[in-house]
Amino acid sequence: MTVRTVRRIATIALGALALTHCAQNPVSGDKDFVLMSEQQEIQLGAQAHQDVLKEYAALENPALQAYVNSVGQRLAQQSHRPQLQWHFTVVDSPDVNAFALPGGYVYITRGLMAYLNSEAELAGVIGHEIGHVTARHGVRQQSAATAASLGAVLGSILVPGMNNQGGATLLQTLAQAWTAGYGREHELESDRLGAEYLAKTGYSPQVMIDVIGVLKNQELFAAEQARRDGRPVRTYHGTFATHPSNDARLQQVVGEANQYSVANPREGRNEYLQKMAGVYFGDSPDQGLIRNNMLLHSKLGLAIQFPPGWRVQNRPDRVLALSPKGDALVELRQGPKNDQPLDTLQRGVKLDAGARYDSGSLSGYPAAFAAGAQQGRPVVVAAVVFSGTQYLIGGMAWDKAVYERERNALRSTINSFRAITAEERQTARPYVLKLITAQPGTTLASLARQSPLGPDAESQLRLMNALYPSGEPKPGQRLKIVQ
Repeated sequence: MTVRTVRRIATIALGALALTHCAQNPVSGDKDFVLMSEQQEIQLGAQAHQDVLKEYAALENPALQAYVNSVGQRLAQQSHRPQLQWHFTVVDSPDVNAFALPGGYVYITRGLMAYLNSEAELAGVIGHEIGHVTARHGVRQQSAATAASLGAVLGSILVPGMNNQGGATLLQTLAQAWTAGYGREHELESDRLGAEYLAKTGYSPQVMIDVIGVLKNQELFAAEQARRDGRPVRTYHGTFATHPSNDARLQQVVGEANQYSVANPREGRNEYLQKMAGVYFGDSPDQGLIRNNMLLHSKLGLAIQFPPGWRVQNRPDRVLALSPKGDALVELRQGPKNDQPLDTLQRGVKLDAGARYDSGSLSGYPAAFAAGAQQGRPVVVAAVVFSGTQYLIGGMAWDKAVYERERNALRSTINSFRAITAEERQTARPYVLKLITAQPGTTLASLARQSPLGPDAESQLRLMNALYPSGEPKPGQRLKIVQ
C-alpha cells in the first residue's frame, strides 16, 4: 500500500475522529469504541479498494476470479454481516498473503493459492478474512505507529511530496494491521468466526486448522531460508508459536463450530486443482521476471541486475532490492514521460543541501544523476530516458558506514540498466502451475530435479502439495508442479 493510498485513507479516517462513538459490534452485540460509523467504514473500504488495485493488480483470470468470488459470497451470506456488498479479489502477487479492508473487501494472492489444495482450504482462508470484517477489526485497531520503514523513506526520495511523516505514520498503523494481522486475540476470533462460517456453508470447520497448518509450514520454511541468508523472517498472520495441531486455544475456538453439524462436508479438491492449472507461479510477465536477481521485463524492453544475495521484491509499480542486513536499498520505478531527466531529479528528488546533480548517459541513453543525502542518509539516484519514458533508479544506505560498504553494489545496479536482448526475451518466460498424477515410484526429489525452481525446489513442491517437510505422494495422487 503506497503513501498516496494512505493519504486518501487518512482523509476519511481523520475526518471520522470528530464522530468517535460507541457502536454495536455485529458479532458480539457489545458496544465497541470505534472511530467511524458503518457507512464511513464502507466508504473507507471502497476508496482504499481502488488504491489497493493500483498497488496489487487483480489477476487477469476471469474463471478463477469468478470461482473465488462464488466461494466468498456463499460464506459471506452465512456471516454476521450478510447485508454488506462483499467483494472478493485474487491479486496478481507471488506473496503468500490474504487480507481484508473494512466494509467487505477481501483479497487473496495467487501466491497463497498455489499452496492450497482444495476448495475447502480456500474457504478457510476467505472465512478467516471475512471474520476480520464482521468483527470490525480494521476499524477497532488502535496499534501505536512505528517508525517508517527504509522502503517508505526511499519512496519519499523518488516521488515528490511523499516525504510526509504523518502519511508514513498512518501507513504503519493501518497497512500493518490490514495486511499483516491483528494480534493473537483478534486472529483467534477470526479463526472462530471463519470456522463457524465454514460449517454453516457446508465445509468442515476443522479445515481452519489445516489452513493455518499450511501457513505455519510456510513460516517454518521462510525461517529456514532466512537463517540461511542471514535476514529477518517475514510471515503471514504469524501468531502461533507452536504448530496449529498442538495449539490448545486454536483447537478450542475452532471446536466451538462443531455445534453446526456438517454431515457430508465439501472438500472440492479436484475442482480447486483444476482451476489452478496454468496459473503463474512467482513473477508474472506484466511485472517482469526476476531470474538470478536480474529483472527481465519483456513488455518494457529493459533489464537491470540487482546485487547478488539481496532480497528482490517485484511490485506492480516498482522493484525493490534490500541488502542482506536490511540497511541498504535500491529501487526502480517509472518516472515522467519526457526527455528531461535532470529537471526530474532537481525538481522531484528532495535531498539535503550540498547534493550534486549532473547530466550524462546510461547504457547509451540520456540520463541525469544525483548524489547526496536525505535526512543524513546517503543517496544516489539516476533518471534515464528509455523508450519515451524516464526510469528512476535510486539507492539509499542507512548511514555513511553502510554506504561505504554497499557503494559498489548500489552503483553497479544503476549502471546495469540496459535494453533486454533478443536471447533474454526468449528465456524470460513465466513459471506456471501444471497438474500431474503421481505414478508408483514418484518422489518429490525426482520431480525437484526437473524443476526450474533451483535449490529450494523440493521444499517448494512439498509445500504446495501439503507434503512438507518430508511427505511423499501416493500413486494416483494429483500433484502441482512448476514448469
